Amino acid sequence: MLAGLSGAASLAWPFAYLLPHGQPSWWLQIIGMVVLCSALLRAQSAKTAFGVTYCFAVFWLVGTFWWLFVAMHQYGGLHPGLAAFATLLLAAALALYYGAAALAYHYFRPRRAWASAVLFGFLWTAAELARGTWLTGFGWGAVGYAHTSGPFSWVAPWMGMYGVGLIAALVAMGIAQRPTFSRSQLALCAAIGLAAVWQPTAEHTQAAGRIQVALLQGNIPQNEKFETDTGVATALRWYAQNSSGIKADLLVWPETAIPLLPQDLPPGYLDDLRGQLTGGGAALLTGIPLGAYDQGYTNSVVGIRPASEAVWRYDKHHLVPFGEFIPPLFKWFTRMMNIPLGDFNRGTLDQTSFEWKGQRLAAHICYEDLFGEELGVRFREVDHAPTVFVNFSNIGWFGDTVAIDQHLQIARMRSLELQRPFVRATNTGATAIIDHRGHVTASLPRLTKGVLVGEVQGRVGTTPYAWWVARAGLLPFWVAIAAALGLALLNRRRERRP
Repeated sequence: MLAGLSGAASLAWPFAYLLPHGQPSWWLQIIGMVVLCSALLRAQSAKTAFGVTYCFAVFWLVGTFWWLFVAMHQYGGLHPGLAAFATLLLAAALALYYGAAALAYHYFRPRRAWASAVLFGFLWTAAELARGTWLTGFGWGAVGYAHTSGPFSWVAPWMGMYGVGLIAALVAMGIAQRPTFSRSQLALCAAIGLAAVWQPTAEHTQAAGRIQVALLQGNIPQNEKFETDTGVATALRWYAQNSSGIKADLLVWPETAIPLLPQDLPPGYLDDLRGQLTGGGAALLTGIPLGAYDQGYTNSVVGIRPASEAVWRYDKHHLVPFGEFIPPLFKWFTRMMNIPLGDFNRGTLDQTSFEWKGQRLAAHICYEDLFGEELGVRFREVDHAPTVFVNFSNIGWFGDTVAIDQHLQIARMRSLELQRPFVRATNTGATAIIDHRGHVTASLPRLTKGVLVGEVQGRVGTTPYAWWVARAGLLPFWVAIAAALGLALLNRRRERRP
C-alpha cells in the first residue's frame, strides 16, 4: 500500500513540505517499485503474486487520480459516496492489467536474474500499454512520467515514455534481485547505470526561428464557467480586454475560453475581435465549441489571422469518456451528473497545423497530450511536421489539486519524446512554456488571472521515437513483448526437462 502511494507521489509531489511541491521524483518511483518487486519475488503462489501486485496498483492508481472525485462530486453533482466508489472502481479495474502481468511473471519467471529482470520489464510495459490504449485508454500516472528528469530521461527521444517505464521496471527488478547477480553482472549493471546518469540527451532536432507568444489564463470558476450571467460574460469580456496592447506574434486562449457557439455570441463580438487583432498584428488561437444540433458539436480550436477572413480549425480527436462522449450502456450515469458536455464528434487524427510567422503550430486539447503515439502521427511527413505544440486545457474540473502538476509533467514528457517546445494555455493552470528539452522556462501561478508573454524557439527534425511511432505506432513494443514471452516459454520448457 505504501509503495503504491509512493509511486503516485513520485509523478508530482502532492505536499508542501519535504520535497518541492508538484515536482517528479524518479528515485521515489524506483523505491516503490523495488518494494513491489521484492514482494513479488517472495511470492510462493500465483495467488500471492497477483494479490501483492494488485494491491500495489490499486493504491498507486487511486493515489494518482483521486481528484476525479472532485469533478464528479463538486462539479458533477454526484453523491460523494458514489463519486468515491466510481474513482475506486476505475482504479480497481485498471489494476487488473498489472495483476495479470504479475501472474504471467510468476508463471514464466526464469532462474537467471538478468532474464527475470528483463521479463518483468516487458510484462510491466504490456500492462502500461493495455491501460494506456485499450478501451479508449487512460494512461495517466504511468511510471515513465516520474522520469521527466533524472538518469532515464535520455531514453525518451529514442523509445518514448513507455520505453522509459520499461527501463525503470527492469532496473527496479534488478535492484530487488541484487544478491542473485554475479559479480560480473553487477559490474555491468553499475557501468550501465553510471552511463545513464552521465548520458546527455542527444539533440535530434534543430532550431527553426522564434515566435513571441502570449498565453492567457482567465481563472474562470468552474461552477460559473457555463453560466450566462457570470462565467460566460466574464470570459468574453476578460479575454478580449486582456488581449489588447500585448506585444506578441500569437495570442493563445485556453480550452472553451469562448464558452458559446459562434451563433450564440453577442452580435459583432468576432468582428470586433478580428479588428483588434488587425490593429495589433497578432494572430489568435482560442478554444471554442463548434457545430449545431443537427450536425453535432465539436470541442475545437480556431485560428484567426489579422486582416484575414479565413479561419483555421482543429477538432479534438481523443475525447474524454463521460465528459465528451458517453460510452454505450452508461447514459444512466451521465444523467446523474450536471456537466454541460455530451456526445461530441471526433476530429481526425492527423489534422493540419496552424502556420504563422514561419512556425507550424500543432493544436491539441486537454488530455490529448497523454497520447504521445497520437501526437507522433503528425511526423509522418517530416517537411510538414509541427515546429511547436500548443495545448489548450481546462482542468478547473479538478480544483486546486495535484492534477495540475501531473498534467504539466505529462507535457514535459511529450516535449522530451518529440523534442518540440510545448506551450500550454489553461483556465486555472499550469499555463507554461516548455522548451524542447522538457524544461519549464516560464509559467503563471495557478488559480490566478494573468497573461504569460514569452519567446518560443521552434524546432525541425525528427527524434527516433517520432520517426518510428509515426509509421508503426506502438506495434514495436507489442512485438518485443511477444518475443520476450516466447523466449520465456522456451526457457521454461528447457528448465523442466530432466
